[in-house]
Formats: sequence, C-alpha cells, structure tokens
Amino acid sequence: MEIDWYPGSRSELRSLFELAEDSQSQLDQYIGLGRILIARRGTRVIGHLQLIPGPEAGDIEIKSLGVTPQAQGAGVGRALVEAAVERCAAESWTRLVVSTAAADTGNLRFYQRVGFRMLSVERDAFTPETGYPDPIVIDGIFLRDRVWLSQDLPSK
Repeated sequence: MEIDWYPGSRSELRSLFELAEDSQSQLDQYIGLGRILIARRGTRVIGHLQLIPGPEAGDIEIKSLGVTPQAQGAGVGRALVEAAVERCAAESWTRLVVSTAAADTGNLRFYQRVGFRMLSVERDAFTPETGYPDPIVIDGIFLRDRVWLSQDLPSK
C-alpha cells in the first residue's frame, strides 16, 4: 500500500467521501477544501483522508476519512492517520482534530485506538436544518450529536 498526496479531481473521489458523509449538501460545501492523502494498492485508490486548517491556530482537522468496504479492517485508515500525523508534524501543525458522530461507537473506538482523546461534544449537529436526513440511526442510536477528538502532534 502506498500513501501520498492526491493532485487529481475531487469528483473522482466522491464515492469515498460519501462513505463518511450522510449529507450531500454538507459534502458539497467542503469537498474542494484542503488537501487529500490517498491510500493506493497498485493503481486502485482504497482510501482517503482530507485535511483542512482547524478551528484554532495550529490546529489541522481531519475533515473526511473513508476506506472502501473491501479494504476496511485491514489497517488502511490507521495508515492514513499515521501518515497525516507525520506530515502535519513536519509542517509544524501542533494539534490534529477530528469530529465524528456520537452515535458511531465504531468510529469513536477507531479514533481513540489511533491516539485521539475526547475534546468536546457539539449537541444537535446532525439535524435536517444542518442538511442531514431525519432520522439517522446508527447501531440503534439516534444520530444527533458530534464528538470532537484531538491529539497533540510531536514537534519537529
């Protein structure tokens, strides 16, 4: 597996972005932002990680992370996060932040396993008013709140 920056058209990666985003209107707003790392096996893209400047000085945010269903559970997401940590630290970012659905316990477990810690909860982030269908249920839990996680980056 190779990981590198993606210089191509974002529309070619839209199906990967859609794996991580339930709102088409939200996705339309951010798909063109920042930079994207991709994971490739041969010529096939099997995952992406989008980085944008974060909410506070020194922060960089993982805005989107998606891995093809066939490649999930094989360490692709972990490798993308590790590459992001290494590259962002080398660029002197101080903290990596990410948000995910409070109802998505799988994502919460994943981010904590790769070094993130809980930062805050944003209540009522996933509503029809913010572009999300109603209801969204994940593992029997109604999706309402967004959890923010962070990890400090090593200084280079």
